[in-house]
Amino acid sequence: MSTLSDIVTGTLIFLGSLLALTAAIGVVRFPDTLSRMHAATKPQVVGLVLILLGAFNSLRGNVDIWMIALVGIFTVLTAPIIAHTVGRVAYREQRMRSDLFMVDELEAQGAEKAENADGHDRDAADDPADTDRQG
Repeated sequence: MSTLSDIVTGTLIFLGSLLALTAAIGVVRFPDTLSRMHAATKPQVVGLVLILLGAFNSLRGNVDIWMIALVGIFTVLTAPIIAHTVGRVAYREQRMRSDLFMVDELEAQGAEKAENADGHDRDAADDPADTDRQG
């Protein structure tokens, strides 16, 4: 049974390392920030989870298993937030290829915010002259 466990552990760690390697190559080779962000998050996180599963299988019965589980949980929870933040900053600084977008929802939101800042389409609750009715 130990040989089967070692084979599973080795396979998981090898596949995770392979995914991490492809993520690193993608970060270096892709042309714009959004493509690099995609390569840095998706295969990197899956590769790390596979490596952690291999380590989890190898360290059965050890107290360090819970630390490995915490690393995996925090990575899975924080990677989408980080990717979203990096994507928004890249969009704001125009460090992406806009010809690849099929729909640009952030441009529509920006136009809507600019329209609201000019004073058009404001709600009555936002009107400072309407304070006597609210109070």
